Amino acid sequence: MSGAHTSVPVAARVRRLEERLIGAGVVTQEQLDASLAAMLQGASPVNGARIAARAWSDEGFRQRLLADANAALPEVGLSMAGGIQEQRLKVVENTATTHHVLVCTLCSCYPVGLLGPSPSWYKSEAYRSRVVREPRAVLAEFGLELPDDTAITVWDSSAESRYMVLPRRPGGTAGWSEAELAALVTREGLIGTAAV
Repeated sequence: MSGAHTSVPVAARVRRLEERLIGAGVVTQEQLDASLAAMLQGASPVNGARIAARAWSDEGFRQRLLADANAALPEVGLSMAGGIQEQRLKVVENTATTHHVLVCTLCSCYPVGLLGPSPSWYKSEAYRSRVVREPRAVLAEFGLELPDDTAITVWDSSAESRYMVLPRRPGGTAGWSEAELAALVTREGLIGTAAV
């Protein structure tokens, strides 16, 4: 990406690309609108929270989710389809010694269907550039202080691949239902900027 393009807002670049695709006859405005509507229908962090709650309560599902998230999603009535092509989803699990955080350094690629529309800070240049260079400091600014011996891995989304963090199950939740567990999960926890 050249420097001249980085000063143009992402929305303007996307619109120019849409206009070129329409002009070349690759897609119609109606097809683009239908794809967007399909992608946003039911898009909510509630979906990601349901996935996390199921993984916390069902060890078999957790293993399938971590091995091949796209194959596991239909078990909870979800998929990564909805656009022109299915996106690959990789779910990364936080542990006692490893914490994951998501970013898209080039633009704002993000699993909208599972996490709802992305927060404005996720799209900001400051977040996109700093979380890669100094993730511990950025997470501290979000109020997430991690022990010094916790390894932090930053996952960079792309047009083809999306990521979701599986937060650690909070203590004291043994015997809780999936609905009760899902109510604990935040969009920020699924991005990795919060514990849950």
